Amino acid sequence: MLRKLFAWAYLALALAGPAQAGAQSPASTLSPSAVPLGKLPGSVAPLAYRLDLTIDPTAERFSGKVEIDARLTAPSAVIFLHGRDLNMTRAVAITGGRTVAGHWRQVDPTGVAELRFAQPLSAGPLRLAFEYDAPFNDSPAGLFRVKVGEDWYSWTQFEPIDARAAFPSFDEPGFKTPFTVTLRTRPGLVAVSNAPELSISREGALEVHRFQPTLPLPTYLVAMMIGPFATAVSEVPPSPQRASALPLRIISTRQNAGRLAFALQGSKDIVVRLEAYFGEAFPFPKLDQITSPILPGAMENAGADLYNDSILILDENASVARKRNFGMIVSHELAHQWFGDLVTPAWWDDIWLNESFANWMGYRIGAEWRPDLKIAAGASAEGFAAMDTDALLAGRPIRQAITASSQIDSSFDAITYGKGGQVVAMIASFMGDEKFRNGVRRYMAAHRLGSATSGDFFAALAEAAGDPRIVPTLRSFTDRQGVPLLTFSQKGDNFTVVQSRYAPLGVAAPPMRWSVPLCVRRGTTRRCLLLDTATAELSLTDNGALMPNTGGAGYYRFELPRRGWDALIAGADRLNSSEAQAVADSLLASFRAGRASPAQLVTLARKLVRNPDNHASDAAAELLDGLTSAELVDANATPAYRAFIGRLFRPLLAKYGFDPRAGAYAGADPDAIQRRVLAVKRVSNGGRDRSLRRDLAAAAGSFLDGDANALDPVWYEIAFGAYLETGGLPAAKLIVGKALASQDSEFRPAALDAVADSGNAEIAAWLLNEFKDARLRRSEQRMMLGGVIATRATRDFGYRWLRDHLGELTAGNDGIFFTSRLPQMLNGFCSVERSREFARDLQARFGGKTGELELARAIERVRNCGVLHDARAREVSNAIAGIR
Repeated sequence: MLRKLFAWAYLALALAGPAQAGAQSPASTLSPSAVPLGKLPGSVAPLAYRLDLTIDPTAERFSGKVEIDARLTAPSAVIFLHGRDLNMTRAVAITGGRTVAGHWRQVDPTGVAELRFAQPLSAGPLRLAFEYDAPFNDSPAGLFRVKVGEDWYSWTQFEPIDARAAFPSFDEPGFKTPFTVTLRTRPGLVAVSNAPELSISREGALEVHRFQPTLPLPTYLVAMMIGPFATAVSEVPPSPQRASALPLRIISTRQNAGRLAFALQGSKDIVVRLEAYFGEAFPFPKLDQITSPILPGAMENAGADLYNDSILILDENASVARKRNFGMIVSHELAHQWFGDLVTPAWWDDIWLNESFANWMGYRIGAEWRPDLKIAAGASAEGFAAMDTDALLAGRPIRQAITASSQIDSSFDAITYGKGGQVVAMIASFMGDEKFRNGVRRYMAAHRLGSATSGDFFAALAEAAGDPRIVPTLRSFTDRQGVPLLTFSQKGDNFTVVQSRYAPLGVAAPPMRWSVPLCVRRGTTRRCLLLDTATAELSLTDNGALMPNTGGAGYYRFELPRRGWDALIAGADRLNSSEAQAVADSLLASFRAGRASPAQLVTLARKLVRNPDNHASDAAAELLDGLTSAELVDANATPAYRAFIGRLFRPLLAKYGFDPRAGAYAGADPDAIQRRVLAVKRVSNGGRDRSLRRDLAAAAGSFLDGDANALDPVWYEIAFGAYLETGGLPAAKLIVGKALASQDSEFRPAALDAVADSGNAEIAAWLLNEFKDARLRRSEQRMMLGGVIATRATRDFGYRWLRDHLGELTAGNDGIFFTSRLPQMLNGFCSVERSREFARDLQARFGGKTGELELARAIERVRNCGVLHDARAREVSNAIAGIR
């Protein structure tokens, strides 16, 4: 998955209803300590599932009949399993030739259930049989449905623990069994599951879709999609690893028919590259790539990947950013078909390995697919961004112990994806590509169709490398929180490096030591070593500046003496993409720690803008954002700051030109396209260039008046923002109306984002307090709240609204995509006092629930920003005001 609330309202449902044999029973008398809130007791092991579900997306509920073959290890009158908000009408055990009625109770809001029998069941094989119905969700978790245009569709999103909202199960990743799926639908609908469809028959008023049994899967990888989908059908030709063609479909809602060809061809190309890397054929008998308009990211269901519409619905004229997104995310999800689906984590504490490895593979294979898009450099940006989270005291290691379901959601964050992906890249670089790949293949072969742990993976890498130090090196990064800081000093050609834990200004981080794969370069001389001591000595006799993170692959920050920084900054326009990003990250981190000066940031920004790589140019812009996001540029210095932005980026705009019309730059060099996008956004938004903003607003007005060619999609959000600046609330109402009348996966979210980000208090109040429209999806409402809070002019109003409506915002089940991340909306605040306010208002309300860790992080970020502001705002404003 590329990027759950268990609402207490569920408890009321679980405790309601009369007790009867085979039905849901009254409230459990179990004490809280008796409820298995993490792993199930292990006394029952599922062996196979047969799922028979009746799904009509136009209805509010679905129903199911489920059989689970299992083995009971010891006699017992109670079986713990999972099921959330299931209206159970029949629950029986079939054992020893007899059918025994059970009493079903949901005993915890997370979906732990007990099945109790009047007498103990005998140890040995048994069959559990259930009949039930349950509600669809309207958010992307469990079995959810959405109306798109005039049609209703349903999809499933089960990771991590939402399969239990669709069927009774042993909902843990370590249980892998075959699933035989039957789906009953209204006639004429398309039904999709993990395995190939065997037959479609008619039984009464319903069509019955029967699918082949799957290979062994955990519950979280099961998929069931129903609707009047459009499909594009093809196959991946045979490859050296696969003798026969692989059936392939792209499946989306009706309005996207005719826009599936890019994803079809791209998926073929990526599958072949992944087969070559893993050295074996695609693991499942078919591949469906499916889209949904409300899934925020993507999900690696075996043989049936699910994506947000915007990831797959594009063509060659799409923006570079969208094509990069396609290459990286599709490579990520398809890599999971081997690493995650074929071999699965034994428990949630090792889910990081799935996601970190797939993140690394997403950038690697995406870059192989389209080298011209420079996808690989995006991995560095993600890894360095994760360091900002990892530097907080409120946090977790990559591999964390999971003892309760409420902890699982925190595993799907920047630490798993950004940090974990960078750590994988670092160890792959240290080992060498061939040895690392051999270690991956060794791991896959040893655990094929089963489950494994991080220790299994580390051991396979160490064996392939012939280097036992690999294991403690990896553990030092996966089992410890924090970012290593490597501080260099120089005497002639001799360098001393000292490792410590990085901390921002005003934070005293506990001491920590890592085993750091360190690679440095001076001139043409490159040295690598494993730094597992507090200090080390290096001799580099070449000339030139020291580059302390060669290739930018290392997961660490560095600090240099003033002369060392100045020498490195002077050549920043000649560094490669990842090294340029590493320098920008470490210098900004040094500034935030109270060391580097604003003048050094400004000088580096000037250099990086001239770097020919667009990722390096983006890094220059991020440096300046680091000043404005912390509110370090006061009102008196703002005109000078805007003028500086204009001087920095207008030359790029002059070089590459600007035409807002659709397709004006179709077929142009991707790097030039991205540098133009950067220049337009910086000159317009940061520099507040009136002429450019007038042009953007005029193009937006023509587009909204019906001229579809007036505005290219890459400019939607920025142009609508300029249009709203003068149009105010009437313009916002026009844009929202057109957005909700559209199902376009690019225009609709961009238009709603622009309105939410307008910074107009009247618009914000209308959006949150007055605007009601049934076409606005729950996920879109929340996205707009995030936009209001993210914008400085409306963030105070947005926060008060969030605080006052927190109960309704967190009601229901939202999977890992919203409630667990809701506190991130606060990250833009910058005040010690506001951090205290957030703690006072929210900590008790998130205590012990999903989102608790993200709230602690947000509070710490806001406090740290406030400390930095109080200490350095005058210094920064004076420096900016003096720029010439």
